[in-house]
Amino acid sequence: MRVIFTLIILYYIMKKIVKKETQDRVLKDKVFVLRNNLSPLTYTIKSRGVYHFDEEKGFERELKYTQNQQTPFVDEFKGVAKLEHITFEDGTLTVPKRKQTLQKLLSLYHPQRNSLFFEFDPETQAEDELDMMELEIEALNAAMSMEIDQIEAIVRTEAGNKASRMTSKELRRDLINIAKRDPILFLELANDENINIRNMGIRAVEAAIISLSPDQRTFTWGATNKKLVTVPYEENPYSALAAFFKTDDGIEIYDAIEKRLK
Repeated sequence: MRVIFTLIILYYIMKKIVKKETQDRVLKDKVFVLRNNLSPLTYTIKSRGVYHFDEEKGFERELKYTQNQQTPFVDEFKGVAKLEHITFEDGTLTVPKRKQTLQKLLSLYHPQRNSLFFEFDPETQAEDELDMMELEIEALNAAMSMEIDQIEAIVRTEAGNKASRMTSKELRRDLINIAKRDPILFLELANDENINIRNMGIRAVEAAIISLSPDQRTFTWGATNKKLVTVPYEENPYSALAAFFKTDDGIEIYDAIEKRLK
């Protein structure tokens, strides 16, 4: 099942990459919108005296929007440049596909993009919403087919120790809520090979089979107080315990705990 969850997430990542590459090749009109619901009759943004840091060249490049140049980069201008204003009307600016220089300036390089204004694409927005709906369906289907131990492990990430006192129906209800609220996080948790192991360690401490010292630095066997593992500095104690359970010595301890918790 973990392999399936990984493939699902990879599928949606690759789908977005292919979609973006396809959109980059298609010329179309673009709409830009002022943020924070700004909608004055006219609003002019800077079309000169702004800069874009070029990662490849390693320095800032001056930008200007002009009537007669085929690039917004001043260092690529040929001849005299005729400055043009960039003006939003009622909070929006529609840039036709023939004005590629302005589209690129606003979509890729202008320093105020995504802070003062953003590119609005209803088709992309609808596709993103559809992708999220599909992920939610995948997450809900996975949630409905999970075993109770894995359900408890995932719910515990939000509910903490309260998960141990919840009924199976309460656990599944909370699991479904997690899947609906954040399907990507849910699928990541479902694909985490350590989450069940950490949950087993937490349950073992709650049942006093093993003990965690007050400073959360040492796990000991409950009956004999024998030290099992020392938690490395600044590491989550249950992550350290999960790593210990995967060692040759830890496997035997894990098996013994699992039998006692059944």
